[in-house]
Amino acid sequence: MQVAFLGLGVMGYPMAGHLKAKGGHDVTVYNRTGAKAQKWAGEHGGKAAATPAEAAKGQDIVFACVGNDDDLRSVTLGPQGAFAGMKKGALFVDHTTASADVARELHGKAKELGVDFIDAPVSGGQAGAENGVLTVMCGGEAAAYARAEPAIAAFARSCRLMGGPGAGQLTKMVNQICIAGLVQGLAEGIAFAQKAGLDAAAVIDVISKGAAQSWQMENRYKTMIEGKFDFGFAVDWMRKDLSICLAEARNNGAHLPVAALVDQFYSDVQAMGGNRWDTSSLLARLNKP
Repeated sequence: MQVAFLGLGVMGYPMAGHLKAKGGHDVTVYNRTGAKAQKWAGEHGGKAAATPAEAAKGQDIVFACVGNDDDLRSVTLGPQGAFAGMKKGALFVDHTTASADVARELHGKAKELGVDFIDAPVSGGQAGAENGVLTVMCGGEAAAYARAEPAIAAFARSCRLMGGPGAGQLTKMVNQICIAGLVQGLAEGIAFAQKAGLDAAAVIDVISKGAAQSWQMENRYKTMIEGKFDFGFAVDWMRKDLSICLAEARNNGAHLPVAALVDQFYSDVQAMGGNRWDTSSLLARLNKP
């Protein structure tokens, strides 16, 4: 198919690459920093566009993965936005982690233009994007999802329609709520083991075979014990995601005491200079002198 990808950050860059290499699609890319789009085009044999509208012109599917609600609006709306360039019947698939409100808003605007819209946030981090094994949770209409799913398969190992517009974003919120508590629990466990004079690596090796096991434990315990946090999913981005979760909870009446508390712990990590540290840096806060 003819596809476009808007946003070539640590996630979007490899995702667009998989659409070309594994999916076999004709890919045009756009990035706010044009040099990165040119670099991607040179590496992958695709094309670079100067604006989202130019990238989207004539495409069957337009993918996006940008920073937040405002970034998403900036690449979709207005005379230079993707919606202005998309043909009727085309499909917009948004992989940004954003609010359910903006997903519903853009779904409505797209429908007015005769364009379909799927909100499709992802989980799996940079490694998942690079290896093409992301989990994708989608919201939108079934017919539009059916068109999107085969293309998404180029960079995903799991993809599911969770409900109507916004349901993908709501599901991603559940994902981030669960992760927040898991990482804090793992950080406290490692800190406790260290204070108790135990071999923390041996402790994790044992308990990871039982009920305490988690992705965070399997993939982060070694770097946590070594005090290495300069990689991975940044604290700044996690706080952005948790702010979305907490705002939605205020709207729907859900109680998120642990998520709210961990969000404040991440604020402490930011005050330590850890804005770009991995989310596992909650341990650094506990070990701070």
